[in-house]
Amino acid sequence: MSPRYYAPKGGLPGQTDLTTDRAVFTEAYAVLPRGTMRDIVTSALPFWEGTRLWVLARPLSGFSETFSQYIVEVQPGGGSDKPELDPGAEGVLFVVDGGLTLTVEGDKHQLDHGGYAFLPPGCAWTLHNQTTETATFHWIRKAYDRVDGIDVPEPFVTNEVDVEGGEMPGTDGAWTTQRFVDPSDVRHDMHVNIVNFEPGGAIPFPETHVMEHGLYVLEGKAVYLLNKDWVEVQEGDFMWLRAFCPQACYAGGPGRFRYLLYKDVNRHAKLRGQLG
Repeated sequence: MSPRYYAPKGGLPGQTDLTTDRAVFTEAYAVLPRGTMRDIVTSALPFWEGTRLWVLARPLSGFSETFSQYIVEVQPGGGSDKPELDPGAEGVLFVVDGGLTLTVEGDKHQLDHGGYAFLPPGCAWTLHNQTTETATFHWIRKAYDRVDGIDVPEPFVTNEVDVEGGEMPGTDGAWTTQRFVDPSDVRHDMHVNIVNFEPGGAIPFPETHVMEHGLYVLEGKAVYLLNKDWVEVQEGDFMWLRAFCPQACYAGGPGRFRYLLYKDVNRHAKLRGQLG
């Protein structure tokens, strides 16, 4: 059975709805519930037609430092011949609804539901919705950290149904990760994976590490530990975790809990303020 994912539709709540929700912003983490993704907080981009987007994360003092993440909605006939304006930016596209035509270095690809593309810096690409239905995708961008003597990775296109989940040790399949890039390939300085938990599956300890995270819940619900707080999350919610923010989770069922995960990897820590 093909996976399903949550994609926002915008709109506005009624005037009689309560204004309180689960939105949280702290110095260690943020939670943007799906109810925050409304029409009035969308944005447009230069050289994109028939397109709007929700900005989930951007480099900002006290917030995301290494990446930006958008949810992009493209109407039939919309898209861009000039999508990325930063020649130093790499990107990952992941389609959660509908279908898109991606052209990379002259090669055309159909990105359907679950379609995934890695686009290195300086890569020539275009993206268009040539269907009769609205298409929605995640776009994760990062300034590529070049290293002398290490080649820039090449672009690739795949679909998550073709990427097998690797079982985390000792979990008997309750926790798996679909890795789109070999973790030992140091050409890559970011990983964008899909993490899966069966009902009742858990991260059984507070992960505390240098990687910054962006997590978008594709499916299901869970209780997630963020720093010192247990927060209930569901499909369509987005979480940002700064480096070293403790995290763990319990998958609540009745179905799987799945999220799209960003993290920065494979580079030296940047050193500032050193004495000569």
